[in-house]
Amino acid sequence: MNTLFKNIARFILLALFQVLVFNQLELGYGIHIMIYPLFIMLLPFELGIISLLSLAFLMGFLVDIFSNTYGLHASSLLMMAYFRPRIFKMFSPIDGYDPIKEPTFFDMGIRWFLSTFAYLLLIHHFWYFLIEIFRFSEIFSILIKTSLSVLFSFGLSIVIQQLLYKKVKRL
Repeated sequence: MNTLFKNIARFILLALFQVLVFNQLELGYGIHIMIYPLFIMLLPFELGIISLLSLAFLMGFLVDIFSNTYGLHASSLLMMAYFRPRIFKMFSPIDGYDPIKEPTFFDMGIRWFLSTFAYLLLIHHFWYFLIEIFRFSEIFSILIKTSLSVLFSFGLSIVIQQLLYKKVKRL
């Protein structure tokens, strides 16, 4: 499948699921399930920083429009996109990234995916709750919401990849 078409389909599906399903869920302790950061994570390795930030802003802005959050999602997704190249560089293989592979746990391995996406999702969620609450006196509440939301969002992102990107076993 064409990479452009695949990324457009991912953008639309993740935005729709976020806005229509996961934004409507009310879980205890202020847990927010956010799957749209998976779009930024799964973009190609060789994508430039300007394109990456532009796509992050577009996705975040779209979720903000339908969530009535006034730039909260756009800001946190921009923060995640800004740190993506740095996190990828920290966990880069010795011989670099293969441009044919995608940043999924099927292509890069579960250890690499767990490390990189966990850091990026932690950055995204921490910034989201920090800006949402906007009081350092509530840092404990911010940390609780961040950690619980990261766990749920991360788990659901793994399930989504399992359902959508099953690796074809070669004989």
